[in-house]
Amino acid sequence: MKIKKGDEVVVISGKYKGVKGKVLEARPSESRVVVEGVNRHKWHIKPTQEKPGQIVDREAPIHVSNVALVDPKTKKATRVGYKIDGDKKIRVTKKSGVEL
Repeated sequence: MKIKKGDEVVVISGKYKGVKGKVLEARPSESRVVVEGVNRHKWHIKPTQEKPGQIVDREAPIHVSNVALVDPKTKKATRVGYKIDGDKKIRVTKKSGVEL
């Protein structure tokens, strides 16, 4: 998966199309990411002996194909490529070639 935790992304399809946010969590095994402020749902937490029950509002994961990385130079959606530098594999943006 080419999108990592901490990346700035923009939603390119669905209900939240056009919304920019930071990736809070990446789940490569599920091909999903959790983006700050996107796809918020209410979760009902059952009460336990230690703490009372409550309703929590938090972000749910969305599929990685519905988001695109934001190019730091142009501030627009871009794809991610790779560049080999010696023994290292470095992520670069396709639009401007900036290293991530």
